[in-house]
Amino acid sequence: MLELLLRPREERRLLEGHLWVFRDELSKIPDAEPGTLARVVTRDGYVVGTGFYNPLSKIAVRLLGGDVERVDTAFFVERFTAALTLRARVLPGESAFRLIHGESDLLSGLIIDLYADVAVVQMLAAGMDRHRDDIVNALRTVFPNLKAIVEKNTMQTRKKEGLELREGGIWGDVPEFVDIIENGIKIRVDITTGQKTGYFLDQKVNRRVVGALSPGKRVLDCFCNVGGFALNAAQQGAAEAIGIDSSQAAVDAAMANAERNELTNARFVKANVFDDLRQRVDAGETWDIVVLDPPSFAKSRTAIKGAIAGYSELNRTAMKLLAPGGILVSSSCTQLVSESMLLDILYREAARLKRRLRLLHRGEQAPDHPILLAMPETQYLKFLVFDIVGT
Repeated sequence: MLELLLRPREERRLLEGHLWVFRDELSKIPDAEPGTLARVVTRDGYVVGTGFYNPLSKIAVRLLGGDVERVDTAFFVERFTAALTLRARVLPGESAFRLIHGESDLLSGLIIDLYADVAVVQMLAAGMDRHRDDIVNALRTVFPNLKAIVEKNTMQTRKKEGLELREGGIWGDVPEFVDIIENGIKIRVDITTGQKTGYFLDQKVNRRVVGALSPGKRVLDCFCNVGGFALNAAQQGAAEAIGIDSSQAAVDAAMANAERNELTNARFVKANVFDDLRQRVDAGETWDIVVLDPPSFAKSRTAIKGAIAGYSELNRTAMKLLAPGGILVSSSCTQLVSESMLLDILYREAARLKRRLRLLHRGEQAPDHPILLAMPETQYLKFLVFDIVGT
C-alpha cells in the first residue's frame, strides 16, 4: 500500500478525528492514480489512518476512519449497513432519507439518498468514483428491493478532483418520478431533473416545526422549491400558505403536490424572492409567519461578504412584513456562514428596524444528516425561529 508521510507537527488535527489531509501537510506529493488507497503516517511511524489519495486535489487524502486494509464491495456493505441501522433508530419508518452523509459516515466524498426504492448517489471525490461498481453492488446487497440506482455527479467540486461530470441511471429501470411521504404529506420527487439528489431531505424535521406553528395563520414560504414548508403549514391548518420560487418547474411541482394532498389553502407563485418581498412591503402586506430558506449564498470564502449582504437584506425585508407576535423563520445552508454570524445579522437588522426578536427555537439538519464533531464542515444548516416582541 502507498505510504504518505506527514510533515512534522501536522498530525494533531487528524489524530483528533478530522478526515482531510491537505496537500501542504504531506512531506511530498508522489505520483499515483487519483483514488489510490494510501496509508498516512507520522515522522515517528505512527499510522494516522488510511484513505483515498488524490495528487490533483487540495484535499490530498480523504481518510476512511481507521487503518483500512481493503476497499471492496464487502467494505461498503459493512458501512452501508451501519448507516442504515443509525437511520432506522433516529428516523424510523421514513420512506425517504439520507443513507450516507459523507464524512459523518466515514465515507468522505460520498452522498447517498434513498427515495422509496430508488437510490441517488453523488460521488464527490476520486476514491469514491473509482469504486462506483462496489458502491452499486453494496447498495443492491443491503437493499435487495431496490429498483434503480441513479448518479447525479454534476457538482463542480468533481472538477477539482480531476473528474468528469455525469448523471443518469447506472443500474435498473429509472423512473421519471418517485412518490414519497414526508410528515404525512405525499411528495413527488423528480429524480432526473430535481435539484441536488431530487429533494431537500435535510429540512424534514424543521418543516414539522413550522407546521405546528401554522394553524389559523397566514404563512409566506420563500424559496419554496416543490412546496416544503408551505405544504406542511397548509396540512396543519394554515389559513393561507403561499410559496415563492424563481423556478417555474419547482412552482408547477409544488402546485401538483398541493393538489395531490387536496390542500386548497396552499398556492405557489413564480417570482424573484427579493423583488417579491419588496413589492409586498410596498403594498403594505402583513403576514403571521415568514419562512426564509434560501439556497447557499457562498461556496468559497471570497463570497462570504456578499452572502452576509444577501442574508441581511432578505431578513430585513421579511421583518417588515411581520407585526408584533409574528414569526420569522430564518434558515441558512451556507456552511461558511456560522450560526453566530447569522444571529449577528438578525440582531443588527432587527435593531435597524427597531424591532425586538425573541428566539423560540433553533434547529439544524435532520438526524439522517449527522454531524461529525471533529469536522465542523459536516454542520451546515442553521434554522432559527423568532417571534417579534411587541413594545
